[in-house]
Amino acid sequence: METVEKIKQQLSENPIILYMKGSPKLPSCGFSSQVAQIMINCNEQFAYVDILQHPDIRSELPKYANWPTFPQLWIEGELIGGCDILTEMYQKGELQPLLKETADKYKAEEQD
Repeated sequence: METVEKIKQQLSENPIILYMKGSPKLPSCGFSSQVAQIMINCNEQFAYVDILQHPDIRSELPKYANWPTFPQLWIEGELIGGCDILTEMYQKGELQPLLKETADKYKAEEQD
């Protein structure tokens, strides 16, 4: 499977997905650590991809997203942003309802 196809599949299968260095429990960089902590604090389920384990995604996603850095949070196939944007959204209380609304929508679909 082409790397871009793999990325598109991950985005379509996971309504909330974080591309990061390391994992939420063992992040490998300060920015990924900060965003993982924000995500954990929001208490909604999210998928993640450790780009250090996937060099193909690490090299292709910045081109696909037109966003050069990691971490990257995607919600419903749309890039929300990286560390600075997510930290600001979290501090303003904008990220939590966005995550909750998305998670609730997909929980409801699973129950139908």
